[in-house]
Amino acid sequence: MTSCPARRELTLRGLILGAVITVIFTASNVYLGLRIGLTFASSIPAAVISMAVLRMLGGGTLLENTMVQSQASAAGTLSCVFATFPGLILCGFWQEFPFWQTAGLSLAGGVLGVLFTIPLRHALVTRSSLPYPEGVAAAEILRAGADTTDSRNLRALVAGGVMSTLFSLGSGTVRIFSDTLTLTASAGQAVFQLQAGLSPALIGAGYLVGISGGLAMLAGCALAWGVAVPWLTAYLPNPDHLAPAAFAHALWLHKVRFAGAGAIAVAALWTLVELLPPVVAGLRTVLQRPEHDVLHDRERDLSPRAMIVLLLLSTAMLGWFFAAFLAPFLPDGGWPLVGAAVGFCVIFGFIMAAACGYMAGLVGSSSSPISGIIIVGAVLAALMLLGLEALNMIPPALMADRQRLATAFTILVLSAITATIAISNDNLQDLKTGQLVGASPWKQEAALVAGCIAGAAVIPPVLNLLYQAYGFTDALPHPGMDPTRALAAPQPALIMMIVHGIFTHALDWSMLGTGAALGVGLIGLDLLLRRKALALPPLGVAVGLYLPASVSLTLAAGAVLGWAIKRNRQNPAQPDTTGTMVASGFIVGESLTGVAQAALSGLAGQDNVLSLAGVLPAFLPPLLGGICFTALCWWFTRQARTPQPT
Repeated sequence: MTSCPARRELTLRGLILGAVITVIFTASNVYLGLRIGLTFASSIPAAVISMAVLRMLGGGTLLENTMVQSQASAAGTLSCVFATFPGLILCGFWQEFPFWQTAGLSLAGGVLGVLFTIPLRHALVTRSSLPYPEGVAAAEILRAGADTTDSRNLRALVAGGVMSTLFSLGSGTVRIFSDTLTLTASAGQAVFQLQAGLSPALIGAGYLVGISGGLAMLAGCALAWGVAVPWLTAYLPNPDHLAPAAFAHALWLHKVRFAGAGAIAVAALWTLVELLPPVVAGLRTVLQRPEHDVLHDRERDLSPRAMIVLLLLSTAMLGWFFAAFLAPFLPDGGWPLVGAAVGFCVIFGFIMAAACGYMAGLVGSSSSPISGIIIVGAVLAALMLLGLEALNMIPPALMADRQRLATAFTILVLSAITATIAISNDNLQDLKTGQLVGASPWKQEAALVAGCIAGAAVIPPVLNLLYQAYGFTDALPHPGMDPTRALAAPQPALIMMIVHGIFTHALDWSMLGTGAALGVGLIGLDLLLRRKALALPPLGVAVGLYLPASVSLTLAAGAVLGWAIKRNRQNPAQPDTTGTMVASGFIVGESLTGVAQAALSGLAGQDNVLSLAGVLPAFLPPLLGGICFTALCWWFTRQARTPQPT
């Protein structure tokens, strides 16, 4: 810590404030994730709340706000373990979420994620041109809040935030606007569908992402909804006689999305191969630098000694909790299995951390396909256990009782990996923010570890509270509970189905294999395009294939809109400050509204408590949504094209 007010960074009050914000964001994200399968990025709301509170307390600095934002966003992101831990309830293995196992595995995985970001920081932040839309937006917000001499940037940020908040209230709270527009058409048996999300945050993120990432996402969306879904609807039967739109969505969800996961796996490995030289160079720089070297704070990471200690503690915690989980069923503790599981967490966790970090830099943390990476991890973890079984390295009890223990242990291992990749995904955005505002990397990394500790302590009681209050679909803790109020827990149910399907040899591998072949083809196409000074990032295309069209299409629209605005600005030579600030405001407004909506939903026990959609004609919300969203984009264009006064 530093005593100089201008350089006040890592402070006690900042750590306490970050821990308090952690409780809010973790609870909100876990609730939203279990109910609808989605979460909100916490970096930007954390920055806004930190600025407001520290300004009231007095003496808050830009760098102190950065540390609070880093800590709180790490804890909010750690809540992504909601996608795996409830699977242990759904498969009947747990009756509650034990505090020490849930918190310990979340913490160990999260700390590994922080450690992995250190060499990745050198490869993906300091030596990379990736746009990091949310990291840039957070930096602009922090700068605008700290700059008391020039209010123009702050006015642009606030204007974007107000417009985005008003639209989000209309679409997500009172619901007089639709949040998506869907067009469905048929040609014979083939179904074509176009779906756009009416989201100011996605338009803002696309603007910050740039044209290359946006077009890659658009290409993936076109492959999914312009090729795969029409072909499948034309040739596969529809035994449940679903409507064309519902049939198309079902095939995308259960077929095409798995192809996207296969393409993500191959493209992620290729991305790691390309990143390997700078990652190794960054790791060598960190580990070989003598600790007594005097470096500027903007260049220093955690010391090699601290990294080694944290690595040993994290892996020891993983081994301990894995062994404790197996001990009641395997008298010898299953130590070969435990060692293999810990090694898998470290190796696979680092590979996927690099892939998620790259995608976070390309399209933002909110659009990074963590759920797709978890699917890949589930497949590989289950295959690892099958491989060990073939080599007679695991006790027969693991596969007894219809592979119940094997399914549960795989989900447990996957929970630790989820914490690792989620933290890496978000932390690189935070480190980009720190780079832009001049923060000390090692202090940010320490704040990130503190965020993991706070988040891990909050997650088990929140999971238990929600489970006891609502239950999960097909898993109600008390007799007589209303099943219509149960949390859907879509990701845990999907993960459990995949893992158990692998062990029982019931999983359809065809789409995963098709996606893997597509990933190889995308890599080849990208290599050919590079010879002509062009590029089509394979991972970006794979993510566009995997994500809902409402996300991919709108983000791509924001990228194209940004490209058009920058080409036709009144003064192209002037820095694009206004457009960046308004785009950041769009992300701020929708993020803060998402926090408020999550809190309201949690208090009311339902997510439509203020909805007026039921009293409006069916045609009106889509019409109003389309008109207002078009007007919002037009207003954004006018603001971004107008030069700032000098």
